[in-house]
Amino acid sequence: MSTAPDDRPCAATIAAVHRFVYLASASPRRAQLLDQIGVRHRPLVAAADEDAERLEAERAGELPEDYVRRVTLAKLRAARRRLAARGLAQAPILCADTTVALGRRLLGKPADAEHATRMLRALSGRTHRVLSAVAVSCGRASPLLLSVSRVRFAVLPEGVIRAYAASGEPQGKAGAYAVQGCIAQWIERIEGSYSGIMGLPLFETRALLARARVAPS
Repeated sequence: MSTAPDDRPCAATIAAVHRFVYLASASPRRAQLLDQIGVRHRPLVAAADEDAERLEAERAGELPEDYVRRVTLAKLRAARRRLAARGLAQAPILCADTTVALGRRLLGKPADAEHATRMLRALSGRTHRVLSAVAVSCGRASPLLLSVSRVRFAVLPEGVIRAYAASGEPQGKAGAYAVQGCIAQWIERIEGSYSGIMGLPLFETRALLARARVAPS
């Protein structure tokens, strides 16, 4: 499921065509996905003294959809400040956030292998949602679109869970897994956006970049 994209250009960008976008993420997967659709990008990642993890802190009672929208816009505001502070050339900024939800329960990035093990046990034999929000700065506007996909795992043997958790791949991944990794052999069914599950829904991203008049290479 996805919010319907709006391809109309932002008022502040009607006269401008941008040749690149700033990617406010250190995720190699998001960079790879932008490369896949021919969008030039430059990194605009947090400095060592920025508390980026604070932006992803959960709030009691917050719905997964509200969480991922709030975090994405918070990341975008931080990136805008970063761009101004560094005196970089003006260009649209792309931010995204992905989370995994079992019902209303958020499964973020695991703290360690044991935490990843518990998450994978929770996902075993069940269907969960992957919510990916993407936002692009567009003049003063910050249009955002949300992609919601559903993923069902087969029952995961305990040995598979422990081996995968120990491999290190779950670290830094929402829900403690990477859909493009070896755990994919245990995914029974996907409904939605594969790129969204990876971390950057390309259909929504294309629509937002069109609004911001970012020209593909």
